[in-house]
Order: sequence, then C-alpha cells, then structure tokens
Amino acid sequence: MTRPQRYLIRMSIFLVIVTAACAALAPRLIDAFVANALLNGMIIGVLLLGIAFIFRQVIILRPEIEWLQDLRRESSGGLVFPTALSERPPPRLLGPMANMLGERRGRISLSTISMRTLLDGIQSRIEESHEISRYLIGLLIFLGLLGTFWGLLETVTAVGEAIGGLSASGADAAILFEDLKRGLEVPLSGMGTAFSSSLFGLAGSLVLGFLELQAGQAHNRFMNDLEEWLSGVTRLSTSGPVGDGDASVPAFIQALLEKTADSLDQLQITIAHGQGDRNSLDQNLITLTERLGHLTDHMRSEQDLLIRLAEAQSQMKNLLTAIVDGTPAAGGLDDASRTHIRNLDVRLEHLIKEMGSGRDQAVQEIRGEIRLLTRTIAAMAEESE
Repeated sequence: MTRPQRYLIRMSIFLVIVTAACAALAPRLIDAFVANALLNGMIIGVLLLGIAFIFRQVIILRPEIEWLQDLRRESSGGLVFPTALSERPPPRLLGPMANMLGERRGRISLSTISMRTLLDGIQSRIEESHEISRYLIGLLIFLGLLGTFWGLLETVTAVGEAIGGLSASGADAAILFEDLKRGLEVPLSGMGTAFSSSLFGLAGSLVLGFLELQAGQAHNRFMNDLEEWLSGVTRLSTSGPVGDGDASVPAFIQALLEKTADSLDQLQITIAHGQGDRNSLDQNLITLTERLGHLTDHMRSEQDLLIRLAEAQSQMKNLLTAIVDGTPAAGGLDDASRTHIRNLDVRLEHLIKEMGSGRDQAVQEIRGEIRLLTRTIAAMAEESE
C-alpha cells in the first residue's frame, strides 16, 4: 500500500516555502500584525492549530496501513512480523473492519454487501475527520471578514467624527488642515485593521486549503488501495435475485448464503489439509514397500544360504557315515573319533533346527508388524475421510 510519506514531504516543502516568503516580508507583516494584534494573533493561532491537526490526520494513516498490511499477510498465509496482528492496538479508521473480523484469522472472504458496508463506514469516518479542517479554513476566512468589517466600522465612525469636528468659521487654513490630519489618523488605523485581518485570514485559509488538499489525496489513496484489496477477497454472487422481477434477496437468505460460503471455504481448507496428509501417507507407504522389498531380498539370500548349508551338511554326513563304518585297518577311525564325530553331527542338527525356528519366528514377527501397519493405515484413512 502507498505510504503517506510523500504527502507529508509535499506539505513540509509547502510550509518551508511559506515560511521563507514570510521571512522575506517580515517588516511589512509585523506592521500589519501590530495594526490589530489581538485579532491577528487569534487568526495565527487558528492557523497553527489547523496545520497541526491536518498533519496529525495524515500521520495517523501509518498505523492503519501497518495493521492492514499485517492482515493481508495473515490472510495470504504469510507470517506477521515483527508484531503479531492481535498485539497491535485496534485501528481508528479501520475500526469497522476490525470489529467485523473479530478474532477470526486465516483467509478472509467477504460478500459484496459486506465490502460496501465496510467501505461506507470507513469513508464516513474519514469525512468526519475532514469536517474539522474544513471548518478551520472557513473560520480563518470568517475571522478575516470579521476584522474587515470591524476596521470599516471604526473607519466610518472616525470619519464621521472627524468631519463633525471641523469648523470653517474664522479658522486658519493651516489649523484646519492639521485638525483634519489628526481626525484622519483613527480612520486610517481602522483601515489598517480591516486590511491586515483580511490579509492574514485569506493567507491562512490558502495555507490550510493546500494542506487539506494533500490530506484528502492521502486519504483517497488509502481508500483506493483498501478497495482494490477488498475487491480481491470479495465473492461475486452468480445466482439471480430471489423472487419475482427485480426483488432483492431477503436478508436471512443472504446470511444463509454467506454462512454456506464460509462453510465451503472451511471445507476446502480441511480437504487441502487432508490431501497433504494423504500425500504424506502415500510417501510413507512407498518407503515401507521399498523396505519390505529389501527385507524380502535379504530373506531370499538367507534362504539360499541355508539351502547350500543343508546340501553341504548332507554331503558331510554321507562322508562321516562312510568314515564311521570303516575299520581302522581300512583307514577308519577309532572309538573316540567316532564319538566326537557323532557329537558334532548332533550339534549340527541342533544348529539347523535353531536356525529354522529362528527364521520362522522372524517371519511371524514380520507378519505381525505388517498387520499392525495395515490397521494403522486403515484407521488413518478413516479419520481423514
């Protein structure tokens, strides 16, 4: 959104130019100010008050824009940094929007009626803030005119008194001229009051008018940016009006439609989360299938090894039997060797049985793990549905 800094810079530059012009005309302005210090001081006081108020109206747009930017980031799924949206003070101009949203967070969706209601409420607050500055501009003009009429009243009264005080009977012309000069000092003072107050009043209204113009442009730009963003999160109704002719949709039907649309948005978010869970589940199933494939290959290798071991044991058994059946004279073994060979045979048979039972136990444990995993996947699928 557009920041109000550039409008503040324009206003500051304008005030610098006005201050420089006043400094260049300082002697004349001081003489005009002294003509009626009370009224002119009141005009300058109203001018300074108006300048401070208009600057404040533009500066307060900063927290409003920051709050709206945090709301836009949160609505689009981004992170709110550096401060959470809920920790910010409630906005003044965007108060209707803050009250309407309440504690709702996440993606925002509005109807056309809600958007228009929000914009009208915010626009009315902005217009209300501009009424004070416009009144101050009119007050400066009024004070200038008041000083003008006051000075003219003093002038007319003083002129009447000066003319009434003149006497042409037997008076010297020089004395008569001096009396006329003294009589015209008061009317000239009244004219100074009239023109000086008009000067300060009109000049002050000119300054406040330019500042009010810049403040109005800043507020209008803020409203345009807000309307552009709200138009992006507003749902347009594609259904025709309910009823005959051009009858509008009843309020309760409109509320029901908005509630249904909100429910559909929540359902869409839930489905999106469920889709993510299903994708994760599919990835876990793929990983499990690969691991089961590796385990199957390992079991096949182990089975081939056991088969070769059994064949070697069978050949060794035949060889040992031939040796045991032979006589010592024919190259056979004695009784101690036969006993040792028999013990070796018994131990080999016991080892084969233990290996077979261990393999069966491993197969049973793997089957149990697969059953437990199948039940877990089925339970997760039912929860996601």
